[in-house]
Amino acid sequence: MLKIIKQENRLLLEYRPDRDGADWIDNDLQAKGYVTIRRVFTFGAHHLVQEDNEDHPWEGDVRTFVLGHADGEFYQIERDILGLKHDLLLHKEMTITSKTFIATRDISIFRKIDRLIDEEIVIGGDAEGSVPIDEFVSLLNNFPTTTELTHYANARISRSLQDYFGTMSDAQKKLDSFLNRKRTIKTPSRVGFLKEYEPRKFEYIRDELNNLLKESEGYDEKDWQKLIVNFLLLIFPKYIAVLENLHIKDFYAKPGKVTPRYIDFTLVDADGTVDIIEIKKPFSNCLLSKRKYRDSYTPKMELSGSVMQVEKYIFHLQKWGRDGERAILEKRKDELPSGLEIKVTNPKAMIILGRDSDFVDDQKFDFEIIRRKYANVIDIMTYDDLLRRLDNIISMLVINHARLDTLPKKKSGLAVKEDD
Repeated sequence: MLKIIKQENRLLLEYRPDRDGADWIDNDLQAKGYVTIRRVFTFGAHHLVQEDNEDHPWEGDVRTFVLGHADGEFYQIERDILGLKHDLLLHKEMTITSKTFIATRDISIFRKIDRLIDEEIVIGGDAEGSVPIDEFVSLLNNFPTTTELTHYANARISRSLQDYFGTMSDAQKKLDSFLNRKRTIKTPSRVGFLKEYEPRKFEYIRDELNNLLKESEGYDEKDWQKLIVNFLLLIFPKYIAVLENLHIKDFYAKPGKVTPRYIDFTLVDADGTVDIIEIKKPFSNCLLSKRKYRDSYTPKMELSGSVMQVEKYIFHLQKWGRDGERAILEKRKDELPSGLEIKVTNPKAMIILGRDSDFVDDQKFDFEIIRRKYANVIDIMTYDDLLRRLDNIISMLVINHARLDTLPKKKSGLAVKEDD
């Protein structure tokens, strides 16, 4: 059992082993000079608090260590205790428990964070660069549980083996079942088939996208992008081809030299005009800041960085000019219809990232302002936008097909003369 205790001038960790007593702790401290608790905390002998345990509810098996010392509004925890590159600062107002430090399967939360950054971790307070307490709590709540980790592993295994064992999602089975039923009709009406098939097609895409979003953490970004690309030409029918890893030239990075760049996905429409699409994983907290700046929510780094990235792609495509059009066509002509010419004519970009389903009204308003700022060049779309778009397409298809059914039928050109 592990307990964190706040004191005015220090932060203590009390630990009682579940079994075998505490002798192994004393032995490690004596033999090695340090002991590691739950694969997360490493204490030296100088961190051990010698206390009279006669009145302690855990009796003689408990060992108490100094985890941190008070430093103004914060508790400061030495980097070596948690295996970090810098000392950790935790605001005194935050609730601090073992779950603040330890995730499922004894994963060190702060060590995971520390591997991704190269600066001091500060939780709470108003200093620039500090993580708000509520955001940190949200991070803890979103750390995968043991069950989730098992599901992610199963999902990865299933995707790896589905080509060999025929594993399919429910949405795939629904579409296949529908198409099989259509094959049993001997003389189908072509118009009738389309009236039923078109909504079903978009329902399939919507259901499949919903299923993928539920498992998105089980994919790395490359795998995720390839899955979403499969739906692009269906959702955006103006495009006829997707070019992956398109090579372009950067004439500005190094004066006098040409730097190769690669666009992950480039869309080509029926006239050969190219646009850019940037696909990010659907992280739920990557669009807007949680705290307002002068009464407005500002774009987070994931959003502003994606915008900057596609703006540079557009810039380099345009600067490459006619030579670039010919170079792209020469290298990728096998992926395009015969006779189609590539045209770089004021290319636009589309960014698909993040979720907005949990936005409050103010966030929705500010996010729309940000989108409209770039609307002449960049279409910023969330995965919830995609789902809403699909729902609207399905609804309008159903409405339009119903209207067609109510139109008066064209009369035959052969009139039958009635008897006198």
